[in-house]
Amino acid sequence: MVTTIGIDPHKATHTAVAIDRSEQVLAEITIPADRYQTTKLVDWAGGLDGDGRLWAVEAAGGLGYLLSQQLVACGEQVVDVPAVLASRVRVLSSGRSEKNDPNDARSIAIAALRQPSLTVVHRQDHVQVLRMLAKRHRELTSLRTQAVCRLHAVLAQLRPGGHSRHLSAKAASRMLQGIRTLDVVGEQRRQMAHTHLGDIRRLDRDIKANKALVRKAVTAADTTLTDIYGVGPMVAAFVIGYTGDPSRFTTADHYAAYNGTAPIEYSSGGSKKHRLSLRGNRVLNHAIHMAAMAQISKPTSAGWAYYDKKQTEGKTKKEALRALKRRISDAVYRQLVADQKRHQV
Repeated sequence: MVTTIGIDPHKATHTAVAIDRSEQVLAEITIPADRYQTTKLVDWAGGLDGDGRLWAVEAAGGLGYLLSQQLVACGEQVVDVPAVLASRVRVLSSGRSEKNDPNDARSIAIAALRQPSLTVVHRQDHVQVLRMLAKRHRELTSLRTQAVCRLHAVLAQLRPGGHSRHLSAKAASRMLQGIRTLDVVGEQRRQMAHTHLGDIRRLDRDIKANKALVRKAVTAADTTLTDIYGVGPMVAAFVIGYTGDPSRFTTADHYAAYNGTAPIEYSSGGSKKHRLSLRGNRVLNHAIHMAAMAQISKPTSAGWAYYDKKQTEGKTKKEALRALKRRISDAVYRQLVADQKRHQV
């Protein structure tokens, strides 16, 4: 008999509850979240009866990431239980609506026991590397945008009209050098502008260095995603990093719903219509959007032909773009699945 162990992870403590096939609690434990957490859990589980054990960790890709990866490294079998599923089980299946750590852990274990299609946690490799680099790129570009906005604001106080919308570091430097006869306040503003300019140049160097790391990581991942027109190393990093294990999506439709490229149906009476989906992973949606924009910018690409055909059929430009994004999503899904099968051989 396999023992199912549910874990409710937190920053300070982790609560584990072991249940049998009839959902009866066999044992429970709460341990501090420290460097001995895995050893304590494995030792505790070793005293339980049964032919094996299955660990069910809530949000194994989030708060429970480190613990789940440590358990996998110890040779344990671990599955990821979404927080929403555990919450539903707590109210509907366990019969206990009180929210506390032991009840949460028991609900997580029940979800793993009754839901056979949960994602199995594997050791993270290039997927996690690409996700970290992609996230770093987002952080750096966001900081650069903030620095540019601050520089724009100061330049508008130094010269009427400020600067054009598209501001480069060289253009801003030339503008500052051309400003003469400033009073003490203006001189301080110019110094502040130079400070913001220095921030922009530093961030430009960091972004360039991070892109070089992304190119190396995508090459090491041995992916065929870049065979899709419009999917370069950066888009591939976002797609691979934020998709994770593609096998958790049973079909291309499932994947499209996850990344928000599948339209949402809304009907009334005999009228059936679809509207833009704002659900799903917006980072993935943006990456696919960038690929679509690259395709429609080149009239000789297959994406442009598809985009033009949809407009000929009576679609608006936005509707045609959404259809193209869905088409790219399906192509991305096929490549991800094919890459996974190829790497498993």
